[in-house]
Amino acid sequence: MAMPEPHRTPTTGHSHRPAGLLARDFTIENIVELRHAVTRLAEDNGLADVALYRFVIAVHEIAVNAIRHGGGQGRLEMWRADAHLHCRISDHGPGMPTAPGRPVPAITATTGRGLWLARRSCQMTTRVDDAGTTITLTCPIRPPQA
Repeated sequence: MAMPEPHRTPTTGHSHRPAGLLARDFTIENIVELRHAVTRLAEDNGLADVALYRFVIAVHEIAVNAIRHGGGQGRLEMWRADAHLHCRISDHGPGMPTAPGRPVPAITATTGRGLWLARRSCQMTTRVDDAGTTITLTCPIRPPQA
Protein backbone atom coordinates (compact mmCIF):
# COMPACT_ATOMS: atom_id res chain seq x y z
CA MET A 1 0.00 0.00 0.00
CA ALA A 2 1.43 3.37 -1.01
CA MET A 3 1.60 6.08 1.59
CA PRO A 4 0.46 9.61 0.82
CA GLU A 5 3.14 12.27 0.50
CA PRO A 6 4.00 13.65 3.97
CA HIS A 7 2.54 16.98 4.94
CA ARG A 8 5.41 19.50 5.02
CA THR A 9 4.96 22.65 7.00
CA PRO A 10 7.67 25.24 7.59
CA THR A 11 8.75 25.65 11.19
CA THR A 12 7.41 28.65 13.05
CA GLY A 13 10.68 29.50 14.76
CA HIS A 14 8.91 29.59 18.14
CA SER A 15 9.64 26.81 20.62
CA HIS A 16 6.15 27.09 22.15
CA ARG A 17 4.42 26.46 18.79
CA PRO A 18 6.40 23.87 16.85
CA ALA A 19 5.08 23.23 13.38
CA GLY A 20 4.38 19.62 12.48
CA LEU A 21 6.54 18.13 9.74
CA LEU A 22 5.01 14.69 9.56
CA ALA A 23 2.07 12.91 11.19
CA ARG A 24 0.88 9.50 10.06
CA ASP A 25 -0.18 6.07 11.15
CA PHE A 26 2.00 3.12 10.16
CA THR A 27 2.02 -0.67 9.95
CA ILE A 28 4.47 -3.26 8.67
CA GLU A 29 3.11 -2.65 5.16
CA ASN A 30 4.38 0.94 5.06
CA ILE A 31 7.37 0.97 7.43
CA VAL A 32 9.88 1.34 4.55
CA GLU A 33 8.05 4.37 3.14
CA LEU A 34 7.88 5.83 6.66
CA ARG A 35 11.64 5.45 7.08
CA HIS A 36 12.24 7.21 3.75
CA ALA A 37 9.92 10.08 4.74
CA VAL A 38 11.68 10.47 8.11
CA THR A 39 15.08 10.49 6.36
CA ARG A 40 14.01 13.17 3.87
CA LEU A 41 12.50 15.41 6.54
CA ALA A 42 15.47 15.00 8.88
CA GLU A 43 17.81 15.99 6.03
CA ASP A 44 15.54 18.91 5.06
CA ASN A 45 15.71 20.14 8.66
CA GLY A 46 19.45 20.07 9.10
CA LEU A 47 20.51 16.61 10.20
CA ALA A 48 23.46 15.17 8.31
CA ASP A 49 26.10 12.49 8.46
CA VAL A 50 26.27 10.45 11.67
CA ALA A 51 23.51 12.43 13.43
CA LEU A 52 21.13 11.74 10.53
CA TYR A 53 22.00 8.04 10.49
CA ARG A 54 21.55 7.67 14.26
CA PHE A 55 18.25 9.55 14.30
CA VAL A 56 16.76 7.53 11.44
CA ILE A 57 17.92 4.22 12.95
CA ALA A 58 16.47 5.18 16.35
CA VAL A 59 13.11 6.18 14.83
CA HIS A 60 12.98 3.00 12.73
CA GLU A 61 13.80 0.74 15.68
CA ILE A 62 11.12 2.31 17.89
CA ALA A 63 8.57 2.12 15.04
CA VAL A 64 9.37 -1.57 14.49
CA ASN A 65 8.96 -2.19 18.23
CA ALA A 66 5.56 -0.45 18.10
CA ILE A 67 4.49 -2.83 15.35
CA ARG A 68 5.95 -5.90 17.02
CA HIS A 69 4.86 -5.22 20.61
CA GLY A 70 2.18 -2.53 20.37
CA GLY A 71 -0.68 -4.06 18.46
CA GLY A 72 0.69 -4.17 14.90
CA GLN A 73 0.52 -0.45 14.25
CA GLY A 74 1.60 2.92 15.54
CA ARG A 75 1.43 6.66 15.07
CA LEU A 76 4.44 8.84 14.25
CA GLU A 77 4.60 12.62 14.67
CA MET A 78 7.72 14.57 13.81
CA TRP A 79 8.41 18.25 14.42
CA ARG A 80 11.22 20.74 14.79
CA ALA A 81 11.46 23.13 17.71
CA ASP A 82 14.34 25.57 17.81
CA ALA A 83 17.54 23.58 17.37
CA HIS A 84 16.05 20.12 17.95
CA LEU A 85 14.25 17.55 15.84
CA HIS A 86 11.62 15.52 17.70
CA CYS A 87 9.83 12.31 16.80
CA ARG A 88 6.99 10.88 18.89
CA ILE A 89 5.88 7.28 18.29
CA SER A 90 2.75 5.96 19.99
CA ASP A 91 1.20 2.52 20.10
CA HIS A 92 -1.42 0.59 22.07
CA GLY A 93 1.01 -1.84 23.70
CA PRO A 94 1.49 -2.67 27.38
CA GLY A 95 4.69 -0.70 27.83
CA MET A 96 8.32 -1.64 27.90
CA PRO A 97 10.96 -2.68 30.41
CA THR A 98 12.26 0.29 32.35
CA ALA A 99 14.80 -1.41 34.58
CA PRO A 100 17.93 0.74 34.79
CA GLY A 101 21.19 -0.84 33.80
CA ARG A 102 19.71 -3.29 31.33
CA PRO A 103 22.54 -5.34 29.88
CA VAL A 104 23.89 -4.73 26.41
CA PRO A 105 22.43 -7.37 24.08
CA ALA A 106 24.82 -10.23 23.37
CA ILE A 107 26.74 -9.89 20.13
CA THR A 108 25.12 -13.12 18.92
CA ALA A 109 21.58 -11.97 19.75
CA THR A 110 19.28 -11.60 16.76
CA THR A 111 16.84 -9.27 18.56
CA GLY A 112 16.85 -6.88 21.48
CA ARG A 113 19.04 -4.09 20.16
CA GLY A 114 16.35 -1.60 19.11
CA LEU A 115 15.84 0.17 22.44
CA TRP A 116 19.53 -0.07 23.22
CA LEU A 117 20.40 1.65 19.92
CA ALA A 118 17.68 4.29 20.29
CA ARG A 119 18.79 5.20 23.81
CA ARG A 120 22.34 5.73 22.61
CA SER A 121 21.38 7.66 19.49
CA CYS A 122 18.95 10.27 20.84
CA GLN A 123 17.49 11.66 24.01
CA MET A 124 14.56 9.33 24.68
CA THR A 125 11.56 9.86 26.91
CA THR A 126 8.89 7.24 27.54
CA ARG A 127 5.31 7.50 28.74
CA VAL A 128 3.17 4.45 29.47
CA ASP A 129 -0.50 4.76 30.37
CA ASP A 130 -3.80 2.94 29.81
CA ALA A 131 -3.82 4.02 26.15
CA GLY A 132 -0.41 2.49 25.38
CA THR A 133 3.20 3.53 25.07
CA THR A 134 4.60 6.80 23.72
CA ILE A 135 8.28 7.33 23.06
CA THR A 136 9.72 10.69 22.05
CA LEU A 137 13.15 10.88 20.47
CA THR A 138 14.97 14.22 20.42
CA CYS A 139 18.09 15.05 18.45
CA PRO A 140 19.96 18.37 18.40
CA ILE A 141 20.45 20.01 15.02
CA ARG A 142 23.91 21.46 14.79
CA PRO A 143 24.59 24.33 12.41
CA PRO A 144 26.98 23.48 9.56
CA GLN A 145 30.67 23.98 10.34
CA ALA A 146 32.22 26.98 8.57
